[in-house]
Amino acid sequence: MADPKGFLKNTREVASRRPVDERVGDWNEVYPGGIGRALLPIISVQASRCMDCGIPFCHSGCPLGNIIPEWNDLVWRDDWEGAIERLHATNNFPEFTGRLCPAPCETACVLGINQPAVTIKNIEVSIIDKAFESGFVRPQPPEWLSGRTVAVIGSGPAGLAAAQQLTRAGHTVAVYERADKPGGLLRYGIPEFKMEKKHLDKRLEQMKREGTVFRSGVEVGRGNLTGTALKDRYDAVVIAVGSTVPRDLPVPGRELKGIHQAMEFLPQANRVALGEEVEGQIRADGKHVVIIGGGDTGADCLGTSTRQGATSITQLEIMPQPTEDRPDGQPWPTYPMTYRVSSAHEEGGERVYAVSTKEFLGDDEGNVRALRLVEVSFEGGKLVEHEGTEREIPADLVLFAMGFVGPEQPGLVEQLGVELDERGNIKRDNDYATNVDGVFVAGDAGRGQSLIVWAIAEGRAAAAGVDKFLTGSTRLPAPIPPTARPLVV
Repeated sequence: MADPKGFLKNTREVASRRPVDERVGDWNEVYPGGIGRALLPIISVQASRCMDCGIPFCHSGCPLGNIIPEWNDLVWRDDWEGAIERLHATNNFPEFTGRLCPAPCETACVLGINQPAVTIKNIEVSIIDKAFESGFVRPQPPEWLSGRTVAVIGSGPAGLAAAQQLTRAGHTVAVYERADKPGGLLRYGIPEFKMEKKHLDKRLEQMKREGTVFRSGVEVGRGNLTGTALKDRYDAVVIAVGSTVPRDLPVPGRELKGIHQAMEFLPQANRVALGEEVEGQIRADGKHVVIIGGGDTGADCLGTSTRQGATSITQLEIMPQPTEDRPDGQPWPTYPMTYRVSSAHEEGGERVYAVSTKEFLGDDEGNVRALRLVEVSFEGGKLVEHEGTEREIPADLVLFAMGFVGPEQPGLVEQLGVELDERGNIKRDNDYATNVDGVFVAGDAGRGQSLIVWAIAEGRAAAAGVDKFLTGSTRLPAPIPPTARPLVV
């Protein structure tokens, strides 16, 4: 496995990001020339740190079951074509995960027990960027057609993974997307500085050449194309609409102008960054911005507000600040809740932990002007406010980045008559089938809000279930069933 002494000779090294004052002036990725190119000078040495550890826990740490030691070894041996073949064997879209995944594989790395883990995520993105550049990513059209048809509703990572697998299995697949271009949140939810959309477009072009058909600007469940009509038209349907109902904050002053969900703000900013015009765009220029929610979406709002020229940015989190080291209750190889600094956090803004919003305060014209918060802690599982800690902070623009509570039920979900679980997600069995014959579900619509790597894994697994339903058997790889999966990383 790579260099037997690599982990002893070499230390962990990651790519350097562009200077902050340079990158906040544009919407390009934060790495010079793109992360894959920025990493190439150091990546073979980093691959050599992969140990011959006997039991590679990184396999189980990755929801996709990526065969990480094998492609690390191939990179070290300068066999980039072999590396992308092994990587594509388990992951349809490493250009997405290599940029956006929080890398649970690295927290499960055996080397990580007492040293900095192998830079698995960096090696992964280097492999796929090198593969595209070298022409190793080619269309894989099916050798024969089954005569069966499948509709995939939603073109996020789960829908795209299911569609590509089913197309390659020989089925005729159409992907329906209500936005004007395919990609789902990959296109309009993820800022350009985290993933330039050229990477998405290259993969979509490959899928089109393989035979997948994309029908954008079509919202199934609205107008003439009902869920029932779509089910009658196709032999199978895959619901991959995601978890898109945002969590709200019903406190006094919620009705004031200037308070928005993150997914109202981010898609508009993405469109403008890509050269489109957005009438009435929500902008942060010259405003005191408050972001409620300390996760990745909040960081996306932070980076976007910085680039738009906000006067100040404050990101609020109700939980206490995590420690930099693993908490005692989250030992290796579990995914720990530790303090992380994204590229957006490097660029500015203030992070405030253990606070809760009490009220939004407005001016005479009905605009939000401030936010009143209080310090809190969790005691015995209950949220406790600390007396005497209330204070106001200025807020001209408030963005909710508190996650999502399930798929939208009016329209498609209600028309198809699929059952929901107690959390409002669509129920499915171990083949990802719903209670409605021929209807399957993959990704956040069934799992609940989760990670891109889980969405791809579920799309691949659901494709295997659909293939078995249509033909009686399947050769498509199917990761572990949903009933065996944790709901969190």
